[in-house]
Amino acid sequence: MDDRLQQYEDKMKKAYAFLETDYTSIRAGRANPHVLDKLRVDYYGTPTPIQQVGNVTVPDPRVIQIAPWEKSLIKAIEKAIQTSDIGINPSNDGSVIRLVFPELTEERRKDLVKEVKKKAEESKVAIRNIRRDGNDAFKKLAKTEVSEDEIKQLEEKLQKLTDKFIKDIDALMETKSKEIMTV
Repeated sequence: MDDRLQQYEDKMKKAYAFLETDYTSIRAGRANPHVLDKLRVDYYGTPTPIQQVGNVTVPDPRVIQIAPWEKSLIKAIEKAIQTSDIGINPSNDGSVIRLVFPELTEERRKDLVKEVKKKAEESKVAIRNIRRDGNDAFKKLAKTEVSEDEIKQLEEKLQKLTDKFIKDIDALMETKSKEIMTV
């Protein structure tokens, strides 16, 4: 592939990868330890991911269990969960913290699907912005070193890349939406 196109493909891949990781934090009826990925706990003055201060397990489909390596961290982990946007109240027995995920209501599922579609649309906009930046850069090349035909070819290849990534985003959105709506 042309080096001039490669940088835009890399940017599109990053936008797609960001959407994928964003989707892992949206819960779909069952407990997923990835909902904790963005949470940080104050560990000796350093914001640290929960997975690095304790053992995170899923003992049954709707429960996440966090066993901190130091008992003194229980309050800090609870506080991090309560101030987050997870929407689950943690309970602890002095040694482990449990997050019990309630069954999603039909209305909540529909809200989550709307959120999934919104995030997909934001990613599509990012992909289109990358395409626009690429086309602008190609037009600047036309003034100097590259023929009109080469510019046309680069723009067509960039459009094909854009179409491919938008199709991939749509497929990812459909998969996540089905996962959420499955009871």
